[in-house]
Amino acid sequence: MNKPSNEISKFSGALADEGNRLWQYIQSLSPETIVQYSQPNSEVAQIMERDLAQMLGILPSEHFDVEITTSREDLGQLLASAMVKGYFLYNAQQRMLLEKSVDLGN
Repeated sequence: MNKPSNEISKFSGALADEGNRLWQYIQSLSPETIVQYSQPNSEVAQIMERDLAQMLGILPSEHFDVEITTSREDLGQLLASAMVKGYFLYNAQQRMLLEKSVDLGN
């Protein structure tokens, strides 16, 4: 089985070979900028927390000992759904900020 770092190297190599502009842009960013982009937005994180809590059925931990059992496949689907929703929310937030900045320029 390949190590994850080998998979990432293969993936990044394939992107670079294709001349992918997004990958070139990412490569040009400073490490500080990468760290900044890697930090979750607090508003998006709060929405994601509430959404996952609703999906899993949250009970206050101080009163209940909750254990959730699921299959690997179902957990994978939950993770994929959460990731897609997170990207959607992040993009919506970026669009909102862009629209606000354009409105300020008018």
